[in-house]
Amino acid sequence: QICTESCFPVYFSVSTQGISEQSRPSVNTINISEGRLQDVNTRCWTEWFDRDHPSGTGDWEILTSLRNENPGKICPTPVGIEVETTTGLSIAAAGEVIAVADTTTGFICKNEDQPDQTCLDYRVRFVCHPPFCNQHICWSKWLDRDNPGGTGDWETLSQLRIQYPGSICDEPLYIEAVTVDTMTPALATGQNFFIFNPTTGFVCRNSDQTKRGCLDYKVRFGCCCDPETPIRPGPIQGEPFDKAIQ
Repeated sequence: QICTESCFPVYFSVSTQGISEQSRPSVNTINISEGRLQDVNTRCWTEWFDRDHPSGTGDWEILTSLRNENPGKICPTPVGIEVETTTGLSIAAAGEVIAVADTTTGFICKNEDQPDQTCLDYRVRFVCHPPFCNQHICWSKWLDRDNPGGTGDWETLSQLRIQYPGSICDEPLYIEAVTVDTMTPALATGQNFFIFNPTTGFVCRNSDQTKRGCLDYKVRFGCCCDPETPIRPGPIQGEPFDKAIQ
């Protein structure tokens, strides 16, 4: 499953502040702050890479080394990077000191920078421009299982699968979120998001907002489609994920 040969995320929404979710011009480099991905629009992702382990001086997922070990699997000029532990923890959840996380060098966690002198084991993936990937994407219907009246709006993938059985494909590659009332893209609301990815889902916490609590959001997931299926506009409300492509 590499970007040049198979279906891979082209429209992938991540956490940001005040950025239009579906704007298509060139994107800014992703900056990782407190585990959130910021200043990024929807683009395609490479596969995950894990070339090093923290048994020496740390975990060094250097872009030049990753290119040498994975020829053709990383676009010439990545426009973003995502990092998580091999067990799926975000940088925020891991709580470690990160030396470098950018699209020029890659990722570096130094053992000497950690209170216990040992980094966790990390993996990385990179954002590429759409021509690097195929674009045959099927979308689920819009899903809304929670309201922001408690700690926030928790539209997690695991709970959505329980509440909407059969509505989400086995391996979602994309996620979109909009407000329930006005269909405003989540990334255009100016709110902060604790989780916003296709493998975990979407979480907006009231405690992360500066002016008011979270708005009420709904989400949908994008999946790989048969490339021979005719392409037409996105799904209508309630349409199964395998019936529409965008």
